[in-house]
Amino acid sequence: MNAPVVAHDRKGPAPHARPGTTAAGAAPSSGAAHASLPMAQAINAGLRAAMTRDESVILMGEDIGPLGGVFRVTDGLQRDFGADRVRDTPLAESGIVGTAIGMALAGYRPVVEIQFDGFIFPAFNQITTQLAKLTYRSQGDVRVPVVIRVPYGGDIGAIEHHSESPEALFAHTAGLRVVTPSTSADAFTMIQQAIASPDPVLFFEPKARYWSRGEIPATVDLTPDGVVAGLSRARTVQHGTDVTLAGYGPTVATLTKAAAAAAEDGISAEVLDLRSISPLDFDAVIESVRRTGRLVVAHEAAEYYGPGAELAARVAEACFYDLEAPVLRVGGFHTPYPANRHEHDHLPNLDRILDAIDRSLDY
Repeated sequence: MNAPVVAHDRKGPAPHARPGTTAAGAAPSSGAAHASLPMAQAINAGLRAAMTRDESVILMGEDIGPLGGVFRVTDGLQRDFGADRVRDTPLAESGIVGTAIGMALAGYRPVVEIQFDGFIFPAFNQITTQLAKLTYRSQGDVRVPVVIRVPYGGDIGAIEHHSESPEALFAHTAGLRVVTPSTSADAFTMIQQAIASPDPVLFFEPKARYWSRGEIPATVDLTPDGVVAGLSRARTVQHGTDVTLAGYGPTVATLTKAAAAAAEDGISAEVLDLRSISPLDFDAVIESVRRTGRLVVAHEAAEYYGPGAELAARVAEACFYDLEAPVLRVGGFHTPYPANRHEHDHLPNLDRILDAIDRSLDY
């Protein structure tokens, strides 16, 4: 989308269209090629690259300025880009998102941080009844390129309302992209592609993975095709022949450990990182299941009405004659998120996933 140039009477740069990428469709890199960074710093580097590339990118959120956010994801960005472009906001999530929608309509590309996953619910109305629907209502004439960053998930020993997995609520809502990285490389790439997207994007960041290191790429494909592919296609983490393990965000590392443990017993597991929760990459999962004959889906969101339920239904329909066992799900329980001393029993841990693999192979 080319953001319109609009009249304004405030300090700071005028909004403008995102500059073009290179001829190869790769954006200029930020930092050294193949630098190894924790995920939190990879997101920071991706935000920095997007802000350098396009002055209409504005960051907004609670304590994201001098403090750099609770998890320090925006550390140093206000110092380098100024308070006009990295804005501390009041503690008012509905107001933050509502303001971002208005800014997007005026030609900006706002990136909003929700401080913790459990704080997003006051903004639910703005996200689901306004942000998600404006393009549809206008028959495509209006675009609202808002990115909402949401630290989510458990396994950090947090207090109540600070460890939630609300992604299914937003995946249910048409008009929103809902994505989540599991590695530093995807965090760096996908945050830039989310900002470049003409669609509103909920960018769920797995808190438990913020400190996990990984290499980031030297270039990012920001062509329209590259943005769509980067925000909607699953990634094969490892190939296997006996069972497909599919998950996203914080569960991908656990699935990879489960595959390694299963391999010690002679079981070959294929691991898929879904990356996108909405839309789901059904084609990638179906292609894998047609080869392995089995599927185990894991996510921290509740199994009941969770993303895995939709994936199980689609795979059962498309792979009915290929399946050697029912699709099995491993997720959170249908309860409020428990106190932190009980969260390891609530989450899809290694033992629960290995049990599902065994049950699948027993058919």
